[in-house]
Amino acid sequence: MELEKLPNIGKEAAKKLQEVGINASEDLIATGSKAAFLKIRTQLNDGCLHLLYALEGAVQGIPKKELSKEKKSDLKKFFNELNLDK
Repeated sequence: MELEKLPNIGKEAAKKLQEVGINASEDLIATGSKAAFLKIRTQLNDGCLHLLYALEGAVQGIPKKELSKEKKSDLKKFFNELNLDK
């Protein structure tokens, strides 16, 4: 399925995913949100916390605003740890 058919994935997010070799929804789901985000960060030097939330929502098939507080907390911790390395 096309990436843009997933929740939270618009043209810009789909373009970034394709630039790092994630070309279909099945690829994103198999890769997972954190690994996909890492690819975007390392290969494109791009990506904000909201993109990470969007990717996780897309993997789960839900709008990012419906992510659980626990999942958002986990993703925010992951994001903050990446930024400590910079």
